Amino acid sequence: MLNYLLPFIILILIVVFIHEYGHYYFARRYGVGVTDFSIGFGKEIFGWNDKSGTRWKICWIPLGGYVKFFGDRNVFSQADQEELIKKYNEEDRKKLFVLKPLYQRVWIVFGGPLANFVLAFVIFFSIYTFVGKDFTPAVINEVQKDSPAMMGGLKQDDIILEIDGNKVQSIMDVSKFITMSTDDVIDFKVKRTYDELILKIKPDLILSEDNLGNKIKKRVVGIKLGAFNNEINHVKLGPAQSLYHAANEVYYVSISSLKYIGAMIFGKADTSQLGGPIRIAKISGQVAEFGVLAFISMMAYISISLGLINLFPIPMLDGGHLMFYAFEKILGRPLSQKTQEGFFRIGMFLLLTLMFFTTFNDLKDLGLF
Repeated sequence: MLNYLLPFIILILIVVFIHEYGHYYFARRYGVGVTDFSIGFGKEIFGWNDKSGTRWKICWIPLGGYVKFFGDRNVFSQADQEELIKKYNEEDRKKLFVLKPLYQRVWIVFGGPLANFVLAFVIFFSIYTFVGKDFTPAVINEVQKDSPAMMGGLKQDDIILEIDGNKVQSIMDVSKFITMSTDDVIDFKVKRTYDELILKIKPDLILSEDNLGNKIKKRVVGIKLGAFNNEINHVKLGPAQSLYHAANEVYYVSISSLKYIGAMIFGKADTSQLGGPIRIAKISGQVAEFGVLAFISMMAYISISLGLINLFPIPMLDGGHLMFYAFEKILGRPLSQKTQEGFFRIGMFLLLTLMFFTTFNDLKDLGLF
C-alpha cells in the first residue's frame, strides 16, 4: 500500500503546487493580496507565514489545493463590490481581486492551468534534451491471420508513416495513436517498397492488460512491430528540436484528450478508462517501480490532464470563472448573484457526479464491484 501511496502523494503535491503557484504568481504580479496558499484540504499539518502575510501550509487531505485572495468569496455581484469598497480603506482596496481589471482577473485564474501545461512542457523538454527521444521507424514484422490489419490490407515489411494524420516518428507512437483513436476506422499511411498507401483499418476492442498489468479495453489491429533494419535510433536533441517536440507532445496530448472526452460523452469511447484518485495512486506506484524517468513522464501527462479539466466551463473550476468573465465582457457587467449561484449549483452537481463515476470505476478496477 505504501508503495502506491508515497509516489501518489509526491505526484499530487508537485502537480497541485505548480497549479496553485500559477494562480499565486499572477495574483502577486497584479498586486492582489494572497492570504493562504494551501496544498491539500482540511486541517493544517504545518505551515508558515511569509513577509507579505501569506500563510503557506500543507493540509491532511492531499487531493487538491487552493490560493485564497484577500477579501475573497465565492460569488460576487455588483452590490458585493460596492459593500467591499465601503468595508476596506483605499490601500486595502488595491489588494482586492474583484476590483482588478477584467484582463488581470482572467490571467490570475488562467495562471493555474497554464502552469500545468508549462510543467509538462519543461518535463518533455528536459527528457528530450538530456535523455533523448526515440526516432526508430516502425516496420510491420508480422500481420496476424484474420486480423483487422490483414482484412484492411496491411502487409509484412510495411513502414508505418502516419496514423489518423499523425506522423509516426517511432515504434512507441503506433500504440499511442491507436489507443487514443476514437473513430470506428483508423487511417494508416504506410510505405510499401516505393509506394505510399492509405489503408483503412477497423480495430477490434478486446479486454486486455496494459504494461502494468491493469485490465483495460484495448483497441488492437493485429500487427507486430520491429525496428527498421533492426536499428534503434535514440537521439538527444538540441534546444530548438526539444522545444518543438515538447510543444508538439503537449499539444497532441491535450487535443487527443479532449477528443477522447468528447467521444465518451457521445458514447463512442470506453468510459471505464475514466479513473479517479484511487486509480491514479495505483498507477503512480506501478510506474514509480519502472524508475524516475517513467514517473516524471507520467507526472507530465497528469499535469496536462489537470490543466485541461480545470479549463472546463464548470462553475467551481477555473474554466467556470473564465466563463463568467466572458459573460461579463459581453454584457459589460458581471452576472447577477442569483444567476451565478444557479450556475454554482449546477457545477457542484456535475463535479459530484464525475467524482462518483470515477470512484465507481476505481472500485470496479480493484474488483470490489
